[in-house]
Parts: sequence; C-alpha cells; structure tokens
Amino acid sequence: MSDSLEGKLDSLVTRYEELQDLMASQNAMDGQEFVKMSKEYADLATIVEAVNELRAAQAEIGDLASMVADEQDAEVRAMAEEEFHVLKTRIPELERNIQLLLLPKDDADEKNVILEVRAGTGGDEAGLFAADLFRMYQRYAEEHRWTFEVIDANENGIGGVREATANITGRGAFARLKYESGVHRVQRVPETESQGRIHTSAATVAVLPEAEEVDITVETKDLRVDTYRAQGAGGQHVNKTDSAIRITHLPTGIVVTCQDEKSQHKNRAKAMKVLRARLYEKERSEQDAERAANRKSQVGSGDRSERIRTYNYPQGRVTDHRINLTLHKIERVMEGDLDELIDALASEDQASRLTELQ
Repeated sequence: MSDSLEGKLDSLVTRYEELQDLMASQNAMDGQEFVKMSKEYADLATIVEAVNELRAAQAEIGDLASMVADEQDAEVRAMAEEEFHVLKTRIPELERNIQLLLLPKDDADEKNVILEVRAGTGGDEAGLFAADLFRMYQRYAEEHRWTFEVIDANENGIGGVREATANITGRGAFARLKYESGVHRVQRVPETESQGRIHTSAATVAVLPEAEEVDITVETKDLRVDTYRAQGAGGQHVNKTDSAIRITHLPTGIVVTCQDEKSQHKNRAKAMKVLRARLYEKERSEQDAERAANRKSQVGSGDRSERIRTYNYPQGRVTDHRINLTLHKIERVMEGDLDELIDALASEDQASRLTELQ
C-alpha cells in the first residue's frame, strides 16, 4: 500500500478511537448528535476491523521472518517458513478488501428501481425490440425474486411499445441494474421483412433509483395535473373514464404519464413515484459535478445517449461495448439471464475505481 493510503488508514483508526471515547462520555451530547456519531462509528467499525486484521498479519509475518532467520531447530524453522509463505500470499487479499471498503458508497445502491424503456430509431421494429427488453428485465427481476410492477405501457398496436415504465422492488435492485442505462441496439430480420434483410434498430433504457418523499420534496404549486381518457384496445375501461394522468413539473418541464390503473388516484400515485425518481436522479447528477462530467468514461455511467450493447440475432451474440465482452447466448440473455454481463460490468467498475483510489 502507498504511504498516502497508509496515512488515510491511520486517520480512520484515530477517528474511530475518538468516537469510542466521545460516546463513552456522552453526558454533554444531545440525542441527535449521539445518533450521528453512532452511525459514523458503525460505518468505521468494518474498515477498522479489516485494518487491524491486516496489521496483525503484517506483525506476524515479521515475527515469522525472524524465526526463520534465527531458529536452530530445523523442524520448527520449516513450520515457521510454511506459515510465513501462507500469510504472505494472504496479505494482498487483505489489502484489496480494505481498498474495496474505502471506495465511496453510492447511497442509491440499496434503493428500488424505476425502469423506463423507450423505442428509438427503427420504426415498428424498434417498438418490438423495446417490448423484448422490457420483458427481459421482467424475467431478470423474477429470477432475483424482485417485484416487477408495470406503471405505464404505451403500446404500438403490433405487440411492441413506444415506451414502458415499471417499478422494480427488491434488495440491491439499483446496484445490479444501474449498469443497464443507455442505448441498446438490435440487429435482426424483422417478421415483416419478406426478403430476409437484417435491420438495425434501437431502444433506450433508463434505470433510476426510486426516491422516497424524504429524498425529494415536490411542491404542489410546481405541478400541473391533467386527466384524460386513456388509449387502449376497444372496449377497455380506459376508454370510458378519464382515469389517465399526466403530471408536468413546471420548474423542470419533466412530464410523466400513467394510465395503467382503473383508478385515477392510483395512476396519480404511480406517476408521482416516477416523477420523484426523475427529479432525484437530476439532483444526484447536479450535486456531483465530477461524476456528471466523467459519466461517459465510467462503466456505470447511466448516460442514456451512449450505445452500450448490441444484440445480434443472426450470429446469436450479445456484445457489451463498454467492456468489449461478447456472449454467444442471445436467447438466454433475452430470457433474463443477465448476471454474467452485470457481474463483468460491476467488476470492471470496481477495478477502475480502485485504480483511482491508489
């Protein structure tokens, strides 16, 4: 480890011990301050434990090295030498664990997800591909035992969607799915293509952390709410009542619609959930200017204009352009088998952030 990193570890251990002393003599501390300190103390506990484990191992290596150099008994020396080499190989693992613990945490990682899929270039085929992607994420959510609730789906009449929104609820949903934001491209022969020509079309995916009311405050005066008769197949209830909701956030111009429920009240609640998520993501980006400036160079950038993945049906392959990974199992991927891709993206993201830390 570098000297600067060692210095940082020393300061963390010192702060941990300071907090320990302060909390032990809490007489002059109010309840809110104590809660704040308790959280900081708990956050530091894991890393201090890892630092202590590393330094104990380093001290033991020193003792074993002395024993190997000075011990006269050949059998004892051989045992010490074996322990020395075992411990020596463990040090890099302990150091890496500390580096991972030092990486900045994304507070949104444990949040639920608002998923938005929109058809891009490619006409009807883009809408069909958008629907395929939407189903792919639904199956992925089911595999992980997350709840997948459709908020809104604007269908194109031939089995595709112009845009579709869902709420995915489950532990670590955003941490896994955040790498999926961007432009997804498909190359295949459309069912309507009589001459067997391969077409290229695209869809845009946005993965937003769901925001609670405590995360983002939306003033009623900043909203314009319109109700209208939802569009759907003939005879559906949505054509008979003004149950669909369109909410416009006046300061930002963000527009959210929802027509999935029979109840206007339920549609409004779902639309507000999407609006809060969009505002929360906007605020996150603005508060972290450096993150926003570097988004395109990061694996988990979330940049919706960046082409991130190509699904080539004739060749049966899926290629993620951010990490140059190609998998020859397109059918399984479209059935929701995304873990190999997401694991690779998460590892690459972790590796790049570790490089910045050193």
